[in-house]
Amino acid sequence: MSDNGLIVGSDGKTRCFWHGGLADYVRYHDEEWGYPVRDDRRLFEKICLEGFQSGLSWLTILRKRDNFRAAFANFEYDTVAEFDEADILRLLEDKGIVRHRGKIVSTINNARRAIELRNEFGTLSDYFWKHAPLPGERPEIIEIDWLRANPVSPASTRLSKDLKKRGWTFVGPTTVYAFMQAMGLVNDHIEGCWCRPRAEAARIG
Repeated sequence: MSDNGLIVGSDGKTRCFWHGGLADYVRYHDEEWGYPVRDDRRLFEKICLEGFQSGLSWLTILRKRDNFRAAFANFEYDTVAEFDEADILRLLEDKGIVRHRGKIVSTINNARRAIELRNEFGTLSDYFWKHAPLPGERPEIIEIDWLRANPVSPASTRLSKDLKKRGWTFVGPTTVYAFMQAMGLVNDHIEGCWCRPRAEAARIG
């Protein structure tokens, strides 16, 4: 990695450093991370998986994502909201996911809270996107030093507080900021990354 947080891949493309050259991580960086998502199922899936990531690496969760989808009814939150103690015990036996009772229970709880949000705001997308950063809260140029110094943001802190007030769990400001980065509520591809202008065009469009 260079001092600016960018690396040039074997394909000649300049990317944010964090994918480490791993094929599945490069694909996630290029095709998903930072691009705006307004699909409720994907938004719910991501905020739950960010909760599961707590204390782990995202790569660990990414490589188990299909297993999580199978275990949690593809993160259809109306279905997950109906999970009961038998489902919790089933999930605790599932070696394909992270078997942490607190995080499993949190996902079921958050599915119920997601229904409440949908009933109030129409969609999860409308709720989450209204918490995008305010003008002037972010620098015009995103550099590695700024990212390292800002693992949370005013917007992620506000969203975290509001989610907690509404009964959501495993949604601290750092977790929420990672969610915002991944779902394109912010574009934190480093200046010079080939994906940055693509993600920004998608956000504007």
